[in-house]
Amino acid sequence: MPSLVVNIVIDQLRSDYLDAFTPLYGENGFLRLKEQGRYYSQAEYPFSAPDQASAMACLMTGTSPYANGIVGDRWLNRQTLRPVFCVDDDIYPGIHTDEKSSPKHLAVSTIGDELKVASEGKSIIYSIAPSRETAILGAGHAGNGAFWLDDWTGKWATTCYYDDYPDWATLYDINSSLESRIDDIQWKPLNDQVANFNYFVSDGAKSKPFSHKFKSARKFREFKATACVNDEINLFAKEAIEKAGLGTDAVTDLLTITYYAGAYDHQSAMQYGMEMQDTYARLDRQLADLFDFVGQKVGMDKTLFVVTSTGYFDSEEMMDLSKYRIPTGIFSITKAQALLNMYLIAVYGPGNYVETAIDNQIYLNLKLIENRNLNLAEVLDRCSAFLIQLSGVKDVYTSQRLALGAWTPGISKLRNAYNPKCSGDILIQVSPGWLLKNEDTHEQSLSRESYLSFPLFFMGADIIPEKVRIPVSIDHVAPTIAQALRIRAPNACPLAPLNY
Repeated sequence: MPSLVVNIVIDQLRSDYLDAFTPLYGENGFLRLKEQGRYYSQAEYPFSAPDQASAMACLMTGTSPYANGIVGDRWLNRQTLRPVFCVDDDIYPGIHTDEKSSPKHLAVSTIGDELKVASEGKSIIYSIAPSRETAILGAGHAGNGAFWLDDWTGKWATTCYYDDYPDWATLYDINSSLESRIDDIQWKPLNDQVANFNYFVSDGAKSKPFSHKFKSARKFREFKATACVNDEINLFAKEAIEKAGLGTDAVTDLLTITYYAGAYDHQSAMQYGMEMQDTYARLDRQLADLFDFVGQKVGMDKTLFVVTSTGYFDSEEMMDLSKYRIPTGIFSITKAQALLNMYLIAVYGPGNYVETAIDNQIYLNLKLIENRNLNLAEVLDRCSAFLIQLSGVKDVYTSQRLALGAWTPGISKLRNAYNPKCSGDILIQVSPGWLLKNEDTHEQSLSRESYLSFPLFFMGADIIPEKVRIPVSIDHVAPTIAQALRIRAPNACPLAPLNY
């Protein structure tokens, strides 16, 4: 049985990029995972439209948002009628941050929780990430600590929900804080090999080596969306392993680490192609550095490494497809909800029938519908029939259709992504190639249904190297770790472990 589980979640890691940048890798990072690990090349999440929060929740609980309650990074609170962030909790103040947080919205146990129960509280459970939601959901309910980089100070922040801020972390902040170093950090190509490698480049002018410094008012947020943040993750993680003694006694510990592999500052990967190449080249070195450190402190034979992706990709270029005569357009969810409310007024009389829209979901005023003794099923059917006529709408799924409707292609993943307590009443599926836009929040995203795979690796203790090409669902990871640790799987996890 392993002494330490290192669970590495790489935000937006893609199999095609992982393979494309192979010439930039050394021997001890990604290539080591492929050669010494059990390598699933086609992993996928069991629900539609994952993001950082829902992906981490699924990975740690072994179940989808329908059961674990984390449908995304935010949703509408039906009681307050205000959007709620997935780890917000006014009861628990932050440390080195103004944000108040806990995992209270996570409705079921995680693999870390079950390890804590099985060890009678002796296991150490830490989660380290650039962002608050992945740190907290990675630590779960019973963790010892969740640490993330604050957006405004660059300090390693946590919440009072967990144990006291450890002394080793305080000393680290004093001696090695990002705040004291960020003005001197410059991101440029790792080496000449990266600078001369042109996977994306179609225009020679774009191939000039880049150079980024972090000086603006939002410098920490910008820094967290670069390859440089992974170095900070490694430095802090190594401090935690060494100072907290992870994996050095008879009780198994769990360390969950999140790296970033998305585009520079959440922009288009095509626009910042060389930065993307450099991100993967640096990730390769950062993984190798972590593997070597853990090997020295704990032993590779005593450590189980799990490496996978969040499974979503936010770096699509917002190009004008119409000049290529590809069907496209802008679908405004803000205008759609206004038109829908006008339609419902015409049918049922004056009133505010639509509360709000978040992403591609519309929330209805259920209290008004109930007070007027309207039939909710009929209202939803009318909404669906109205919205499907709007340009840019591929399909409309109501809460009742998701709960009770007959099978149609893709509906199982949509059902898994739906949670009755926090999802919207209407989900609009925007046509591929169309831009989903929200004028109120200024958010926009390009609708694509293209398949993009990402990998899943198991490496270390008792793992027999093998490449598996059949698709595998990420909700199998938690029960697989549980089997390796000889503990129960999380309490809402119904799946069997993977054979290795």
